[in-house]
Amino acid sequence: MSDSLPPVGPSGQIARAFQNAHLTPLLALLGILLGILAVVVTPKEEEPQIDVTMADILVALPGASAQEVENAIATPGEQVMSEIKGVEHVYSVSRHGRAVITVQFEVGIPRQEALVQLYNQVHSNRDWLPPDFGASEPVVKPRGIDDVPIMGLTLYDPANKWSGEDLTRLAHTLEIALKRVPGTRDVDTLGGIPDRVDVRFDPARLNGYNLTVTDLRQALASANTSARNNRITRDGVSIPVQAGTLIDSVEAVRQLVVGMHQGAPVFLDNVANINRGGTVADQSVMIGFGPASERADPGQVHPAVTLAVAKKAGENAIDVTRAIETRLEALRNRAIPEGIEVVISRDYGKTASDKAEKLITDLISATVCVVLLVLAAMGWRQAIIVGVSVLITLLLTLVFSWAWGFTLNRVSLFALIFAIGILVDDGIVITENINRRIRNSRHAVRDIIPVAVDEVGTPTIMASLTIMAALLPMAFVTGLMGPYMSPIPINASAGMVLSQLVAFLVAPWLAMRLLAHQSGADVAREAALSHSAEGVNTTVLGFFHRLLSPFLGDHHWRRRFLGLGVVGLTLAAAALPVFLAVILKMLPFDNKSELQIVVDMPEHTPVETTQQTLLALGEHLETVPEVTNWQAYAGTHSPINFNGLVRQYYLRSAPYLGDLQVNLADKSERGRESHAIAQAMREPLQAIGERFGATVRIVEVPPGPPVQAPVVAEVYGVGPEHRAELARAIEATMHNTPGLVDIDTSLEAPTQQWEVRVDRERAARLGVSQAQVVQTLSTAFGGQGIGYLHGAHAKYPVPVRAILDEGDKAQQAALMSLSVRSRSGERVPLASIADIATVDWPGARYHKDLMPVTYVTADMAGAVDSPLYGMFNLVGRLSQQRAMPDQYFTSLPSVAEKGAIKWDGEWRITYETFRDMGLAYSVGVFLIFLLLVAQFRSYVLPLVIMAPIPLTLIGIMPGHALLGREFTATSMIGMIALAGIIVRNAILLVVFIRQLLEEGVALDEAVVLAGAVRIKPIALTAISAMVGAYFILDDPIFNGLAISLIFGLAVSTLLTIVVVPLLYYSLARVRWL
Repeated sequence: MSDSLPPVGPSGQIARAFQNAHLTPLLALLGILLGILAVVVTPKEEEPQIDVTMADILVALPGASAQEVENAIATPGEQVMSEIKGVEHVYSVSRHGRAVITVQFEVGIPRQEALVQLYNQVHSNRDWLPPDFGASEPVVKPRGIDDVPIMGLTLYDPANKWSGEDLTRLAHTLEIALKRVPGTRDVDTLGGIPDRVDVRFDPARLNGYNLTVTDLRQALASANTSARNNRITRDGVSIPVQAGTLIDSVEAVRQLVVGMHQGAPVFLDNVANINRGGTVADQSVMIGFGPASERADPGQVHPAVTLAVAKKAGENAIDVTRAIETRLEALRNRAIPEGIEVVISRDYGKTASDKAEKLITDLISATVCVVLLVLAAMGWRQAIIVGVSVLITLLLTLVFSWAWGFTLNRVSLFALIFAIGILVDDGIVITENINRRIRNSRHAVRDIIPVAVDEVGTPTIMASLTIMAALLPMAFVTGLMGPYMSPIPINASAGMVLSQLVAFLVAPWLAMRLLAHQSGADVAREAALSHSAEGVNTTVLGFFHRLLSPFLGDHHWRRRFLGLGVVGLTLAAAALPVFLAVILKMLPFDNKSELQIVVDMPEHTPVETTQQTLLALGEHLETVPEVTNWQAYAGTHSPINFNGLVRQYYLRSAPYLGDLQVNLADKSERGRESHAIAQAMREPLQAIGERFGATVRIVEVPPGPPVQAPVVAEVYGVGPEHRAELARAIEATMHNTPGLVDIDTSLEAPTQQWEVRVDRERAARLGVSQAQVVQTLSTAFGGQGIGYLHGAHAKYPVPVRAILDEGDKAQQAALMSLSVRSRSGERVPLASIADIATVDWPGARYHKDLMPVTYVTADMAGAVDSPLYGMFNLVGRLSQQRAMPDQYFTSLPSVAEKGAIKWDGEWRITYETFRDMGLAYSVGVFLIFLLLVAQFRSYVLPLVIMAPIPLTLIGIMPGHALLGREFTATSMIGMIALAGIIVRNAILLVVFIRQLLEEGVALDEAVVLAGAVRIKPIALTAISAMVGAYFILDDPIFNGLAISLIFGLAVSTLLTIVVVPLLYYSLARVRWL
């Protein structure tokens, strides 16, 4: 054995340059300070921000049928919008008199760029709406992630002394105060009762004074006019002159002269009852409390309003919500009167803070555990080196994450926890090799360290590149799942690069100061071993001799038998999902503290009945032990979340629509998870809904990207009757499919409407136009105001509207007794020129990507709650029905004259995600192969190194089956990461075997020595990764990642140290290597 040290390559030269440099500790300190700064300045939120840009284009065509709106407005509009580059889907809903066209851009397209294209397309193609057609100008309403409120504040009076109008005025006042909080964006009042003056006229009194509704409108318009654009000069002073005064009080409205009768003025209160407030609301909010509430009035329901507060893009949700709470405290007993309670019905800042604190704590705990592991295995000096290296690496990775634009959220922090095991590997391998080299050499430490670093430098660089090659393709996953999970591959890959740099720069500097005293400590133990295997533990060496010797030499049949056994185990593990021992699912449900109950009444239902239904549902919620409070929204929507944004719940504003926002006790204070609570309440709530004819759906916050519904059947066909027939058949089959719940369709219940038909010929003879009739009836029903009340204290204009009493509205005789004035000035009763017919109300017409469609939706519940199994069970049942058309799974049908069914929902996002992840996995494996071919200049040796990759299945699938967990997208991420980690271990073994062979060691002895020498860094790396994964295990979403890492690493590492040396041995004996 020669006493001279070999020359070093680039890795050793870097270590030599920095091992004694004064700059090294300064760089380390700078990295620590920058990391701490990154933790402070990086915005924190619970979930990643996904750049999803949508926009609704609203167009009105008063009086037109749904079919005319579809043909004349929606279809041409869809054609124009689909021309925009980057548009993924164009949807439309056509209803009587209006259309909503929704443009959904591809994920990742910058919001500003998308909206500029959209506005340009809308305004440069105005000719798709004929100018004299009667359609309104298109109104573009952009939607995005920043429209989701991060905070909900529900105001109510426990004593029920404040009316809905009073609470609404208070909420409008608070809107201004809360908007002054830095970082807030939209502050909206939901469920407010608008402030207005109702002029409830009596048709008989109007006729008695020879007046019409038009006379009231004209009188108010004439009296409510003022001008202040003149000045006079008097005695050298310029004096402004105002002509007329505006109506600013209800009393002024009452005293308004609307006509003359028998020589006397007729005041407005002679023909109408005039009141401000106290009107029948077309929407409402109620708040109730459950058993988990700390309030003293459980079971009591109070009128309320809700303030929804959104934040600006890039703002820290935690800081904004805390500032709002501080502002609320300052406003109590000032702007918020005594006796008014404010319930924080949503606080995403608190959930983000709780999640960030827990994950940062887990990150610190995982790091400490890894350092303690190194301490136990290598000693306290080595533990300090590894601990400092990991700390600097993690902090620098946080700096990179901030610079890349990521926020501190559950995914980015989980990426760091997941990466601890692979980030620590560089430090462990290099520190262990430095320590072993120092202890077994009498050379100067400053000369040994570069050699030790260089010895494992190339293998660790290659190993890091293989992990990056496995992870980085995941960053290109398309759809909503791509940006949601992108912090994992990007942050982990950046951490790998930074870990390698820290191991080359900082670890040698620390080793010079902490390990120098051990120089030559084990020289006396040197035996006839090769230079590279100096210092191997004899006990470990003996173990590997006993483990591998039975398979060496001429015992080729033993090696084959072992190979067949490993292949059989791999196939058996892969078959577990086929036999439902492991369930496949996109993502498991998270344990949230909120639920939503969506209620759809028949389309003819008034808001009062909707409110009664919601209150009946609320009574049951008061019996659920985990419920703290709930808010019932009738005729309007609750504050939307990301799921509601994608499902367009913000458009749910109609008398027959409602929902309940249910808040649960904190998960630390309840035994059941939110998914179990939702499943338990579904049946009793739907039984209550059936009594009122309502469709009740339990909507949980999805754990990942939202979809329209878990199971969606899109029914295509030429005629609406054909589509409706198919939809009803699918709905009926769904009811007979086990596990499918919350079944609904986009078909609307049969409803009738009154249609006032004007005899145009008779009207013309009497000097009356149809427009006068339409305007009179619109005013009478409250659809058109007749003016505004002016005042100094109202935030919003206070409309004055002339309206019939609710009882008169329902009487055809009262409607027909209204009059219009002819050109000659005569009063003409409507009964003389029009009649009322009862006709069917046309339902809404839906389009998707220029094709008419009807939706049938469902959810999945039960022992197997993965929607995929329910959907494919349904597919099989539909395939057995002869009348069913072709079914499509991945693309829209090109031609659908005979009808077609396209499956969407969770199936689509699962298919796209696993397809892209499978491609990413394949690309990663291929990149690993290319790297290995480039490094070893062989086609066979890379296959030896990559052989352990499929062995990970032997741990992953049984691990999921053992713990009763579904194999999810996060499980797949763990499986992809394992490909790189396990190859890293194989590289260390193969490189060392080749190194020993070059030094003249026999093949049999080399494969044994390689395992004995490299078992410590391999085992430490695997256990470190498993320790990091352990802290992810309790997360409902990411536990699949943890299971894959823990069980996959445990099994594949044990197999790798046996399979790789023996496979190398077998191929080397036949001279393939």
